[in-house]
Formats: sequence, structure tokens, C-alpha cells
Amino acid sequence: MSLFLLLILVAVVLGIIGFATHGLFWLLIIGAAVLVVDLVYAGTRLRRGGGRKHRLAR
Repeated sequence: MSLFLLLILVAVVLGIIGFATHGLFWLLIIGAAVLVVDLVYAGTRLRRGGGRKHRLAR
């Protein structure tokens, strides 16, 4: 889950920098690509159903 949130944050930062800076439109494109890859990653993780069960230590 932390990898998902980190990639979302990276995509947003790259998108903002690419949008705000005149010559760095390619950063916006990279940010959008990272966002799409991250959403596909999250979708495959959710589709599998999380095969690992976490047990609390007693």
C-alpha cells in the first residue's frame, strides 16, 4: 500500500512541475504514465485478493 501511495505522490509532483514549467511538458507526460502504471498495479493487487493473511502475535 505504501508503494501505491508513493507512486501516486510522484505522479502528482511530476505532473505539477510539468504543468507549471514551460519547457518541461514531458514531465507531465511521465507523471501521467506513472499514474496509469500505478493504477494498473493496484488493480492487479486488488483482483488477486491479497493471498497473505496477517496474524497478530499473542
